[in-house]
Amino acid sequence: MTDGITLVWMRQDLRIQDNPALFKAASKGLILPIYIVDDTHPGQWQSGAVSCWWLHQSLAALNERLGGALRYFRGDPLELIPTLLKSTGIQSVAWNRCYQPWQIQRDRQLKSNLQEQGIRVDTYNGILLWEPWQVLKKDESPYKVFTPYFRNGCLTRDPPRYPLPAPESLRTLSTEPLGVTLDQLGLLPDGGWHHKLATHWQPGENGAGDRLAEFVADHLGHYQRGRDRPDSQATSRLSPHLHFGEISPNQVWYVIQHAHISVGSETDRDCFLSELGWREFSNYLLYHWPSLPTDNFQSKFDRFVWRQDPADLAAWQQGKTGIPLVDAGMRELWQTGYMHNRVRMIVGSFLVKHLRLSWQSGQAWFWDTLVDADLASNSASWQWVAGSGADAAPYFRIFNPVTQGQKFDPNGEYVKRFCPELKQLPPKYVHCPWTAPAAVLAQSGVRLGEHYPAPIVDLKHSRQQALAAFAALKEPS
Repeated sequence: MTDGITLVWMRQDLRIQDNPALFKAASKGLILPIYIVDDTHPGQWQSGAVSCWWLHQSLAALNERLGGALRYFRGDPLELIPTLLKSTGIQSVAWNRCYQPWQIQRDRQLKSNLQEQGIRVDTYNGILLWEPWQVLKKDESPYKVFTPYFRNGCLTRDPPRYPLPAPESLRTLSTEPLGVTLDQLGLLPDGGWHHKLATHWQPGENGAGDRLAEFVADHLGHYQRGRDRPDSQATSRLSPHLHFGEISPNQVWYVIQHAHISVGSETDRDCFLSELGWREFSNYLLYHWPSLPTDNFQSKFDRFVWRQDPADLAAWQQGKTGIPLVDAGMRELWQTGYMHNRVRMIVGSFLVKHLRLSWQSGQAWFWDTLVDADLASNSASWQWVAGSGADAAPYFRIFNPVTQGQKFDPNGEYVKRFCPELKQLPPKYVHCPWTAPAAVLAQSGVRLGEHYPAPIVDLKHSRQQALAAFAALKEPS
């Protein structure tokens, strides 16, 4: 008998707690949890190497919590799931919805196919606070600006769903071996370079919970000020855990809402909740404008003439631009799979404005190297910094990496952590070593162009060129 058995398709919800599809299926009876590496539908958005490393660890952690019952597959879900249902006789499927354009198209097709065969399909919201189609302006059109979207669109609606507990019991279907082993999914990169990532991260539901608890205890009370300081660890670093669904935004929302904070720290709480709002807004934009990852949101930027310079792009990727804060950020990314958010804005601005290389080239590098690579956030953020996106920073807002460093990394601790060649430089010169007197450079053991690169661009001149290129967009074509 297969009545009361549900196939639970795990996707970006690799957790036991607050998992609506898992909770509802487990309340009805036995479950067969599966994970499929879809190598058919993502196209150019196949997961990057660092994301694959994280996914391997996260699946291992989830399988342990499921008592070894998780089954792994690689292939096309449109073929695999119907075949699996036929072989097991299961008549019910459940999953939590995903919102990337290719996922929406695939899932709609699968749901239709299964329902035509008499299979029950139940889908739930397990990864967003508000559904994108529920938050609209009075004229039923989608928002394009964050503040009215969040303040008027989200916060005036019903509050986010309260998190569900873990199922009281998880009774899994005992079957003959199905699918492949975790190792056979081939998620771990070749060469062993990924081992360094394990020293910085603990993928999995337990790691996500620990990260959130540490943030609340140590950093929430001064988040608004501390989040801009890359020389400290004051951000939550929850983004990869949220992307893979090891913790839900609902769990984070209510932990923050109920956290005990000192009087006067209410603005810190609100500031952090608004960052969750930006995550929602990115997914919202991607849902309503599916071309966001490839096309300029503001069409006038279609006329912008980007430079093509493989050498400059490689220098940026490798952290060898000669601009210390930029190089520190890119080296942090390579060494840890992560970059502080303030620094992300600075390295992004440097790429698209000082170097005038396309935002798509930066997006592609982040996609392959970030542990929190997320199509919605990556696309919206790169378009934001390029000036071409929704509610974007205007193109003429060009971050100066020297003054940014002096303001947010005043002693150069962040730069020196990732650019140790500069560790002997006085703070006055650590963000602009090319301005240091020859005697100071010699005393600090720095020879520009040898120990550390000379700047590949002049910041003032390249800024003027960027503004001129932007001004050309306003001229009649």
